Amino acid sequence: TVEANEQLGFKPDLRNYGIGAQILLDLGLKVIRPLTNNPRKLVGLEGYGLTVGDRVSIIPVVTSENASYLDTKRDKLGHLLAS
Repeated sequence: TVEANEQLGFKPDLRNYGIGAQILLDLGLKVIRPLTNNPRKLVGLEGYGLTVGDRVSIIPVVTSENASYLDTKRDKLGHLLAS
């Protein structure tokens, strides 16, 4: 997906967190504790006025089937995953 987006001239990750952030704000949340390994997601949510009080890491089970996928998330998208 990263390479496909780049070849098409797009950013590697096209997601926008505005609607999700607005829902959380409408529910009265101001400080959140997201479960994510994606630092861009944190920046995206903070950009809409939410405060990230703490981040909970997701520790994936690495298998031969998903190792390359997880490497790509770490190496190309900056996900906080162990090598």
